[in-house]
Amino acid sequence: MSIDALSDYPVIHYQSVAWGDMDAFGHVNNVLYYRYIESARIAYFDRLKVFQQGILSVVASSQCHYLKPVFYPDVLRVAARVDEMRNSAIRMHYLLFSEQQNEIVAKAEAVIVFVDNVQMKKTLIPEDIRNSIISLESSVDHILNRAINIK
Repeated sequence: MSIDALSDYPVIHYQSVAWGDMDAFGHVNNVLYYRYIESARIAYFDRLKVFQQGILSVVASSQCHYLKPVFYPDVLRVAARVDEMRNSAIRMHYLLFSEQQNEIVAKAEAVIVFVDNVQMKKTLIPEDIRNSIISLESSVDHILNRAINIK
């Protein structure tokens, strides 16, 4: 997969690989991929102004498919998008592109649940955030799957 695969991801986070990111085997430790993905998710949420809404988000599930090891020095482009929007959750997809290797080195996915910051229970995604997600995804011609059953 080439860098062209990133073209339908509205948020690209640039992540420098630090020497300390490597493990005893000399490549980036798998735990760090989740930190890189989290940084891309935060960049996406910053674009939506989620943290100014008084609403929290919780990662309900996540997985990462490692395609190639990453080594220091490198810069990763961590692409983030929302593939599905539900009543109170979104499913995000990520691609990690290595500038050193000039290819995709990992793919990941996470389900993020929105939580009311007072009751600490899942809550509906606010309408303005929904609209911002739709607008952001449309900016790169990505078609979002919307599984919404608001009552």
